[in-house]
Amino acid sequence: MSKANIIQLSEFDITQKIIESLSNVCTRSVLFSVKNESKDATQIAGELKISISTVYKTLSTLEELALAEVDRFVISPEGKKSKLYRSRIGKVEITLDDLEPVLNLYPNTSNPKSNP
Repeated sequence: MSKANIIQLSEFDITQKIIESLSNVCTRSVLFSVKNESKDATQIAGELKISISTVYKTLSTLEELALAEVDRFVISPEGKKSKLYRSRIGKVEITLDDLEPVLNLYPNTSNPKSNP
C-alpha cells in the first residue's frame, strides 16, 4: 500500500499526523536537535544516542510532514555525500478547542550554523 501524499490528505489528517508524530519523544528530539544547527543523520544519532536507522526513519517522516528539510549537501574528505537537515519550525503549540485539536506551527527563525 502506497503512502498518501500531503495533497491527498485533508487538513484534519495532516494536523492529526503532525500531532501524533510530535507526541513521540524521539521525533521531537530529532526535530529540535536541528533547530539551531544543521546536522547530518550520523551527528544526530551520536548526539541523541539513538540508532542511525531510527534517525533516518524519523527524518523521512519529518520531511513528509514538511517539519524538516535538507538544508544543504556536504561532501566529506573521503568523498561521501551527506545531507544536512534543519528544522522548519521553531515552536509548536497544540491546544484543544471544543475537543478539536488546534495546531500552531511557528517558523524556525534561527539562522542555522551548518557544519561542513
